[in-house]
Amino acid sequence: MDYTPVTPFRRTVDATILKHQAAAQQDLPPTGANKWEALRELAAARVAFGLSDRDMSVLQALVSFHSGTILGGNDDNLIVHPSNKAICERLNGMPCSTMRRHLGNLVQIGFVVRRDSPNGKRYARRYGDDKIAFGFDLSPLVRRFQEVCEAAEAVRAAEERYKRLRTTVSLMRRDLAGLAEYGHAQRPDLGVWDRFSDIAVLAARDLRRKLDMAELKRIEGDLCLALNEARDRIDPSETEEMSTSGDDIEQHYQNSNKDSYDFEPCLEKAKGAGDALVPTPSATKDTERDDEEDLEPPDIGDDKLPNIPLGLVLAACREFRTYCESPVRHWHDLVRVADILRPMMGISPSAWDDAKRHMGPEEAAVVVVAMLERFAEIQSPGGYLRSLTDKAAVGAFSCGPMVMALMRRGAA
Repeated sequence: MDYTPVTPFRRTVDATILKHQAAAQQDLPPTGANKWEALRELAAARVAFGLSDRDMSVLQALVSFHSGTILGGNDDNLIVHPSNKAICERLNGMPCSTMRRHLGNLVQIGFVVRRDSPNGKRYARRYGDDKIAFGFDLSPLVRRFQEVCEAAEAVRAAEERYKRLRTTVSLMRRDLAGLAEYGHAQRPDLGVWDRFSDIAVLAARDLRRKLDMAELKRIEGDLCLALNEARDRIDPSETEEMSTSGDDIEQHYQNSNKDSYDFEPCLEKAKGAGDALVPTPSATKDTERDDEEDLEPPDIGDDKLPNIPLGLVLAACREFRTYCESPVRHWHDLVRVADILRPMMGISPSAWDDAKRHMGPEEAAVVVVAMLERFAEIQSPGGYLRSLTDKAAVGAFSCGPMVMALMRRGAA
């Protein structure tokens, strides 16, 4: 047949129908599309196109009437012509009125195009080598296959972001509840722990519902503020050190003995838990000083943390701030930043895990941000971190000299 009708039989015509009919006149992509893959992708992105699960069921029934697996390609005859009764049978007895309603939605959205005969019947006839069919044209599934795939990927990415955010909120709620219980036991004189417990309980109640992205972000913001305040109340020493600006922390360090190993770690074994880790003094080969000035940082009250104030680390290491979404206020914030920096610096996950196991996560994070300060001078960051990890495994490493060397370098 030389003429292709664009109007449906005894149905109203609107601009949307004419638009889909005009698009259906375009040439098919030469590669075609697998009909089952097209259905899977469209099912993943159905909400973006305004399709319901019942619409997809009707579309799947229509596609099943096409004998081939590949739509398009060498086969440009994509018109199926089942009767309403045959369609409803493949839909497990769906009422005909319901089927027609969902079929109309598929036509209106543009994934099915009507090719109605002069009397509205659906059939196919052969005239020699030519076949003329009237029914439902499935060619939009081929033409819009790339669009459907992109929409499906966007939906999957949004779902992944939603799952990650929901997991983060759940973990933050658990941490806040645990900190509130711990703080109430350690400092019962403060009256804020009940408020923190209430925030955690309300967050748990909200998580029972189907929240949208905006609601989850709001809960995440509330929990983040409460967690920071709870950590400040439990361990105020870090906050007090952080309240001093970098200009106030910076001091003049003068060292007349210039050497080439200021950035090397301390090679002396730590004497024991609680002993001060004194930075390695700069010295000449023919003389050593036993009366070096004691540079022991104030004790932060936790043997597992680096024996150096967090404020001093932040004053000496500034390059990492470019990669921070929020200010670093606690040791766990610095560890999170180091987790982000590690792949950018070429440090393998195994080297990073070994460093955290032997040094502790906090001291390993200090090493990473200190290495970033002199990243251009380190040929193999992963190998350098492994060498420091080996020394830490035998108790011959302290991050203090690295930080003090950077302070002297910045003051020079």
